[in-house]
Amino acid sequence: MKFKTIKYHFDLLNDKDRLSAFFQAIKDYDGKTSLACDLGCGSGILSYFLSQYFDEIISLEMDSSAYKCARENLADFDNVKVVNCDVLDYEFDREIDLIVCEMMDTALIDEEEIPVLNHARKFLKKDGTIIPKGIINSCELVNMERDYVHWDEHAKYEVFSDAVIYSQFDLLDDIDSEFESTITLTSNKDGFVNGLKITTFTLLNDDLVCGPTPMLNPPLLIPLEKQLVKSNDLINVKLKYIMGNGIESIQTDILR
Repeated sequence: MKFKTIKYHFDLLNDKDRLSAFFQAIKDYDGKTSLACDLGCGSGILSYFLSQYFDEIISLEMDSSAYKCARENLADFDNVKVVNCDVLDYEFDREIDLIVCEMMDTALIDEEEIPVLNHARKFLKKDGTIIPKGIINSCELVNMERDYVHWDEHAKYEVFSDAVIYSQFDLLDDIDSEFESTITLTSNKDGFVNGLKITTFTLLNDDLVCGPTPMLNPPLLIPLEKQLVKSNDLINVKLKYIMGNGIESIQTDILR
């Protein structure tokens, strides 16, 4: 099936690892199949996957250009309803069996996955579920070339510590979007550090975990105050951000 899409969603569709992970998670779903909701459906590819298994799919997309593509792509599917709206403004008229929401970004900082799910989860059946099910976030000390927040594609950096898991979330839970944690990292070499590398792993279901892909949570590099470290030094970093408020909300501080 050919899909009409906007440029950004064209890149999403070409990320085969991302696409196959969500396809497999939808295929593996074994719950009730009356109603599924695709939140932020883009060009409608995940709704297309869902249409093979569910009696009805409600697909919500705020961007008018993407909505027009989804409406055209899914026009032949009588069990799919495509709506042009902000998910936060949509009131579902009955309970949902499955929520699919791929508003994903590294550590859920730059996309609205958390505020959207905190709203939509109110309409989920008690035995309903969400794809993806959760995320795990890890970080490492690095010396990086650039002195601003950026994703690691083509970026130059040197890793100075083992990865430490600093947070994990079950997306079935109500989640406070304001995140704050103090993370202890151990330097494994001598030199200067000036950043953190955050890596996010996506739990599609209990058995399926997807690491970073080009269009699904690529590692994020965040600047720190430059500091000389020696091997086995403990570095305590306070990390703060607001999930859904963008990378501008990130704050870091080395605790002495």
